Amino acid sequence: MPIWSELKRDELQKLLALNRSRYEELKALGLSLDLSRGKPGSDVLDMSNGLLGALDDYRAEDGTDVRNYGVLDGLPELKKLFSDLLGIPVENMIVGGNSSLTHMYNTFALFYLFGAPDGMGVMDCKPWHREHSVKIICPVPGYDRHFNLTIDFGAKPITVPMCDDGPDMDETEKLVVADPSIKGIWIVPLYSNPTGQIISKEKAARLARMKTAAPDFRILWDDAYGVHHLWDEHRAPDILSACREAGYPERAVSFFSTSKVNFPGSGVGLVAAGSRTVERMKAHLRKQTIGFDKISQLRTVNFFEGKAEKVRLHMERLAAVLRPKFELVLDRLDSGFEGTGLISYKRPLGGYFISVDVPEGCAKRVVAIAKEAGVVLTPAGATFPYGEDPKDSNLRLAPSFPSLDELDKTMDVFEVCVKLAALEKAEKA
Repeated sequence: MPIWSELKRDELQKLLALNRSRYEELKALGLSLDLSRGKPGSDVLDMSNGLLGALDDYRAEDGTDVRNYGVLDGLPELKKLFSDLLGIPVENMIVGGNSSLTHMYNTFALFYLFGAPDGMGVMDCKPWHREHSVKIICPVPGYDRHFNLTIDFGAKPITVPMCDDGPDMDETEKLVVADPSIKGIWIVPLYSNPTGQIISKEKAARLARMKTAAPDFRILWDDAYGVHHLWDEHRAPDILSACREAGYPERAVSFFSTSKVNFPGSGVGLVAAGSRTVERMKAHLRKQTIGFDKISQLRTVNFFEGKAEKVRLHMERLAAVLRPKFELVLDRLDSGFEGTGLISYKRPLGGYFISVDVPEGCAKRVVAIAKEAGVVLTPAGATFPYGEDPKDSNLRLAPSFPSLDELDKTMDVFEVCVKLAALEKAEKA
């Protein structure tokens, strides 16, 4: 099929009629499918059912009764498991509730309400709420929850382009050295949301050592997909070590959770940072809780037998279920749009999403007509702050939840909707 901008008027009209007819056929099927969120399907959740029976005793290794209060920063054996898995020293981490997003929110609240050690770990900085303005760099396309969290505190997201190997560092360095109100940057280092790419060691090192006008500049390092490999296994750069070696031991805060490793509702989350930041976090946690859910923590340790290798083997089994779903979507994008010049997309190396750019000005229309045909997509603009994609082009597909048969039907609808929206735009040109 030729690039549509080169079509004659009558050819365009024929294609438009053909795709409208196909769209009406799909709409008549009465589909009810959801490709909007990256949550695991029942087929993946079933592989962790052993977690439900993984508590044959209620005593931790040191004799702690996990049914009771206490152990503010997490069971030592779980911290050891995460240390082996992620390479983070146990003394630099806090293990808490099921959601890493909660840790992110609490961390932002700590800096915003109380202040924390500066990037050199020498002095305490004033709370961000006392600043005239606070800005956070948000690479785009990016993760909507990072944007929403930032905005919830009244901070302003500042966008920079997300490249194949991480954020545009030339633009980032230019911004942070000139503006003391820029207090941080969000990064999904491994299998970024939504493009599925990996930040390079070189860019991580630049983030760690870059000069900033704000002494309390933070790297908010959301390692959400740190073990979610689809093909080859990769590992995020060690940002805590990089910052320490660069002379900024308190600059980075790292987050991780088992929400997509086993059960999202009863997993465990982790926050890791420099030693002074961790101590400040603990001081405020003591006012929030007398201890997180240690039963889920002990279940997690038992399920994986306390061994990082068991986690890796488990993730290989999950990948075997998820990989065909991603391959189906990618194959349909390849075959359905070959030669059209209509879309561009990233082939993710892992994670939970596929990022697709449709013709400018068409993303909202694609989402709207897909919904009319019974397919829910992530809202257009979700990968940009305030839900405003300046090109109205980027869409995030989440293949993990539907079955293969449902995914195939979903891609039927997606293909027709993209073509229909593009043809409608071409007709008006």
